[in-house]
Amino acid sequence: MLKSLIVAASLVVAGPAIAQHAHGVQKGPNGGPMEDLAGVHAELVVSGEKLNVHVFDEAGKPVDTAGFTGSAMLVSGSEKKTIQLAPAGQTLAGQAPAAIAKGTAVTLLIKTATGKSGQAKFTTP
Repeated sequence: MLKSLIVAASLVVAGPAIAQHAHGVQKGPNGGPMEDLAGVHAELVVSGEKLNVHVFDEAGKPVDTAGFTGSAMLVSGSEKKTIQLAPAGQTLAGQAPAAIAKGTAVTLLIKTATGKSGQAKFTTP
């Protein structure tokens, strides 16, 4: 019983510290979902058939995407499409053949100019 109380108390005390360092989907400065991957923060913004990934450093400052490569796999129902992303200033940009529907699952793959790679999953709002 005492052991259970100690464990419960330690979780209550540690909870805020754990929550403060939790990673996962956050809202980015452009209104899109943002995830940590490959040592950067990637914010997904979709408009019609355009897909933009705004890239930020750990301090939240925009990063030049020269030398980055990326792709996005879009899954909506039974349809799957992969689009290539090209560096465009502080953004990786791509275009789907048609408007990207709300609720589309997007798997983002990025490789930075320094060779770090990562993957993140989003759902379009």
